[in-house]
Amino acid sequence: MLGERILELRTAHNWTQVQLAQKLNVSKQAVSNWENNNILPSIEMLIKLSKIFSISTDYLLSLDHRSYIEVTGLTDVQLAHIKFLIDDLKNLK
Repeated sequence: MLGERILELRTAHNWTQVQLAQKLNVSKQAVSNWENNNILPSIEMLIKLSKIFSISTDYLLSLDHRSYIEVTGLTDVQLAHIKFLIDDLKNLK
């Protein structure tokens, strides 16, 4: 399940395994092994993955299914626009 989540997040960001590996300072093989559930990333790597993808470690581990968007530094007006867009997208269902 963790491997699927890493793959899902990586492809959502349009990153190759090589690009993600470079961001984490690991080999492409490490990313491939995580995605194929051959090995598990270390706790340190879980934290790095959560920071790179701006998600919680609970989400990464499939313990929390909420999605988060990093909005630190945005103005109240910008936040209002984002909330409007999110509400609009939810209504498309």
